[in-house]
Amino acid sequence: MSFIKEFKQFATRGNVVDMSVGIIIGAAFGKIVSSLVNDVLMPPLGKLVGNVNFADLYFALDGNSYGSLAHAKSAGAPTLAYGNFIQSIIDFVIVAFAIFMMIKTMNAIRKKEEVKPEAPPEPTSEEKLLGEIRDILKNKK
Repeated sequence: MSFIKEFKQFATRGNVVDMSVGIIIGAAFGKIVSSLVNDVLMPPLGKLVGNVNFADLYFALDGNSYGSLAHAKSAGAPTLAYGNFIQSIIDFVIVAFAIFMMIKTMNAIRKKEEVKPEAPPEPTSEEKLLGEIRDILKNKK
């Protein structure tokens, strides 16, 4: 199964245990992921797309122009802060991927534990018969 197909299957199934683990891990690592996105990933990405600070991407619904999102909000202008939305999507993808990798690792460990050496197969009726004949011939000597 391909990695992307497996990730898609994980992200769309409704297993209660997986969802519970996702919620717990998401809450526990939320600050770390937010810092990773805000402080590590977004600055280079913003630089790459032309010195854009995603947190400052917004559209003022009153039609006026403001220097930043903070200025627009302090002026009381209604805003559509789509940069924060982009950042939230990136946060979600990173958290979902981290949870997926953790579950994938746990499942691999579980599979290794479940794989036990199989008992040798039962001898066939022919083999049993041949064994009986052998034992009879040994006893006649």
